[in-house]
Amino acid sequence: MEEKRELKYGEKEILEAKLEPWENPYPDRNYNINITFPEFTCLCPRSGYPDFATIKINYIPDKYIVELKSLKLYLNQYRNRYISHEEATNKIYDDLYNLLKPRFLEVIGDWNPRGNVKTIIKVSSEDNKE
Repeated sequence: MEEKRELKYGEKEILEAKLEPWENPYPDRNYNINITFPEFTCLCPRSGYPDFATIKINYIPDKYIVELKSLKLYLNQYRNRYISHEEATNKIYDDLYNLLKPRFLEVIGDWNPRGNVKTIIKVSSEDNKE
């Protein structure tokens, strides 16, 4: 029988994390924000084995930027989630795009090899113009 334990403060923060928009301090200017998250992890929905990736986010903000601690905690929510490389990368893109409505957004999931297969998934607003 598994023993119930109290969540540590970091686990509680991750569990309760929500992406937080901040006002862009320079909304009249185009500038690039590049964020790299080199320790992304989730679980393979088929095998349950852990998958590891570097998530790269590149965007040109409009009215909002993402608060970095909220982004870190949000990305850590994936660590116990069963999700494919494609779904994870696209979900991160969708969540950021819906929150920020940036002028440009690109999310790259650079997945570590597993079974001698390396995957890179790129989702870009440039490729998804309506």
